Amino acid sequence: MVILLKTHLETSTKARVILFSTDLELSYERIIKFYSLRFQIEFNFRDAKQYWGLEDFMNVKETAVTNAANLALFMVNFSFALAKPFRQQNPEFSILDLKSHYRGYRYATETIKMLPQKPDDILLAEIFQHIARFGAIHPVFQPAISH
Repeated sequence: MVILLKTHLETSTKARVILFSTDLELSYERIIKFYSLRFQIEFNFRDAKQYWGLEDFMNVKETAVTNAANLALFMVNFSFALAKPFRQQNPEFSILDLKSHYRGYRYATETIKMLPQKPDDILLAEIFQHIARFGAIHPVFQPAISH
């Protein structure tokens, strides 16, 4: 257990915060660190449920549940890394925008495979960028990038 005494500097009002852990080996610094990460952990679980199927899987066996949960949480981290370059240009770029981007890229790839002749690289890059923005909520307009 960790007890923190918080003092408001302007009003001198004091409040106590009590943090608990069942792990008796944890230092007070680690307990405070874990509590400070609480909201980030909750956001990660929300994203795993909302965007990556954690809420929808119907597994009942331990290994299948573990795999599904780990995959959903991995996708939260992986999608964060994939969205980072887009967020440099548009901080509002969301997971839905990211999914839309890669879905559009896939549609463009499959469509271009059906063409009798592949367009030149500049036109091809423009096509990919245009199609990748179709379903985006917060589209990012950027120079053509290769995938």
